[in-house]
Amino acid sequence: MSSKNKPTQSEIDGVQYRQAKLWQIILQACNALVGMSVYSLIGLATYSGNIGYGIATITVGSIAAFSRILDGITDPLLAFVYDRVETRFGKLRVLMISGFLIEAIALLCMFNFLSSKGFGIIVFTATYILYVIGYTISNMTAQTLPAIMTNDPKQRPTIGVWTTAFNYLVPMVLNIVLTMVLLPMFGNEYNQGFLSAACWVCIAMGAVGTILVCIGISEFDKPEYFKGTTKTQERLKFKDMWDVLAHNRPLQCYIAANASDKIAQQTTTQAVINTLINGILIGNMQLATMLTVISMLPSILFAGFGARYAGRHGSKKGIVTWTYVSMIIAFVTFGFFVIIDPKQIGVMMSPAMIVYVLLTLVQNGSNMCITTSVNSFMADTIDYELDRSGKYIPAVVTGTYSLIDKLITSVSAVIATGAVAIVGYTTTMPQPEDPSTPGIFWVAMAVKFGLPIIGWIITLVAMKFCPLSKEEMVNVQKRIADKKAALRVS
Repeated sequence: MSSKNKPTQSEIDGVQYRQAKLWQIILQACNALVGMSVYSLIGLATYSGNIGYGIATITVGSIAAFSRILDGITDPLLAFVYDRVETRFGKLRVLMISGFLIEAIALLCMFNFLSSKGFGIIVFTATYILYVIGYTISNMTAQTLPAIMTNDPKQRPTIGVWTTAFNYLVPMVLNIVLTMVLLPMFGNEYNQGFLSAACWVCIAMGAVGTILVCIGISEFDKPEYFKGTTKTQERLKFKDMWDVLAHNRPLQCYIAANASDKIAQQTTTQAVINTLINGILIGNMQLATMLTVISMLPSILFAGFGARYAGRHGSKKGIVTWTYVSMIIAFVTFGFFVIIDPKQIGVMMSPAMIVYVLLTLVQNGSNMCITTSVNSFMADTIDYELDRSGKYIPAVVTGTYSLIDKLITSVSAVIATGAVAIVGYTTTMPQPEDPSTPGIFWVAMAVKFGLPIIGWIITLVAMKFCPLSKEEMVNVQKRIADKKAALRVS
């Protein structure tokens, strides 16, 4: 391979690090166009199941939970596929494209081709399972990209910045398009016409993202970037995955911290919860969406600050610091909702609206800093495993994590649908024009603020037991470099 096609190098801490170019980092981050567009669409699956297939609310939540458990089971299985895929077009690009095509077909069937055609629970469940298989292939492959593209502790948070920014911008743009453009076109009601249009928009965005990611990672999609530090490169076995889970302490801490946070995130971003808060409590779905966008744009700047902080102090320290900040802001915002009438937030330029925007801005900014640190922490965990075992199959670590993570977070859809069922939505779904009640208020508050706070407490406890400080990560990279040098000499 000519020098112009090789990644750049940097000398820091006595280690020669591998670096990616900025345009490659940006295109890799475009995976958010794939992941978040599909994530936004699947958040509407409860409506699709109820409207398009006549399935009760609780049943839809149970199907989603079952499918997520299945998703967790398929994640480690993908590690075996990941290990064995070797084509003239590479490994990463083949898996990314294959995964997206499978989930696109499944979602088009779920929301368009088979919806409102007289089919019931069996067809809905089958399309959901097919979506899970495609999502597993695409998402699991994407999780391995940062570790492969660079091992520079200064650059990994930069990847996190771009990934975080896109992960927030994409759903924000989609939220505008779906809630402020498409929803009014269909009578401000979640109906079959709206669901079909939303599906086409999200699939188109995901297709563009897949193409951009494949361009960005092409330089790294070569066999030399998947080698370990041992002479013999054995095929992956099931016992390798158990070994990773049992002996990789940073991964154990990462699972506890990130899985608990994701339960809260995935529950609060369900469309039914969004309707409770923005459509019913605040009483103005479009304005509430606009306020979220207004508070989100400046807060993206926090991601850059968070990346510099993680680059200077390490990913672990970044996670801990910003988790404390997020907890404090969540408590303040909850108190704000308690002492005011939330419908005041829905009045343009009211004091309540302005305060809400400011609180949301700081909360979103702090969450972005956490996400930036978490993204680089996963890459560090993969390198920790390479140092520990000498094996470099990134999908082993990400697959093992995803299995446990999805078994835990599979309850998020059940929590969301169970929450709305508590306040009376057992056979129908909440709509933006429904009247507000005290029951809806307290259930919405418990989900919106209570779940994240519990997740952050678990994160802080987990990080207490994590050995992967900034200093230890430098030692990890030195040992990897020495082992690879010794391997080349032998």
